[in-house]
Amino acid sequence: MRVWADLRDGDRRLTRRVASWRSAGARRALPAVEEAAQHTKLWCGAAFLMATAGGWRGRRAAAAGVVSMAVAEAVSNGLVKHLWERRRPPQEWVSHEQVQDRPDSSSFPSGHTAAAVGFTAAVAGVWPLAGALCAVPAVMVAGERVYTGAHYPSDVAAGALIGLSAAALTHRAPRLAARAALT
Repeated sequence: MRVWADLRDGDRRLTRRVASWRSAGARRALPAVEEAAQHTKLWCGAAFLMATAGGWRGRRAAAAGVVSMAVAEAVSNGLVKHLWERRRPPQEWVSHEQVQDRPDSSSFPSGHTAAAVGFTAAVAGVWPLAGALCAVPAVMVAGERVYTGAHYPSDVAAGALIGLSAAALTHRAPRLAARAALT
């Protein structure tokens, strides 16, 4: 049980530290990034841009990103959140006004992070440059979830793992299906 106690203590310390950022840039940029990421608008917009301006590689990257994002969201929001109920970080840990905009659902895992990482990792597997560009807002989304007190850092880490797993599955599924068709 010492591991769980250490995890809770690390979550508490890191949440308070991130939520206390005094950067004017963070106070302006992070809420805008969260708004753009709400309901996957940011990732759908990125997929549209890649598909229309990126040629065949852009279309493949966009398709992989959208499929991976959908899988990550289904697993994080449709499955894990219902299996593991966790309260959001206490409001007193967050010393700014964004703490009022927190969802009512389970804190674990971060669905925003799962979608962001799932989309970005799948895109990077097809088009590394586009994936690198998507990584910037994906990291900002993950940071914003802790900054606003919507999630603990471990919720964000779990969301990132779900996103990475969804991207890996997205890239392996066609090969597995082709192998199964040959046997």
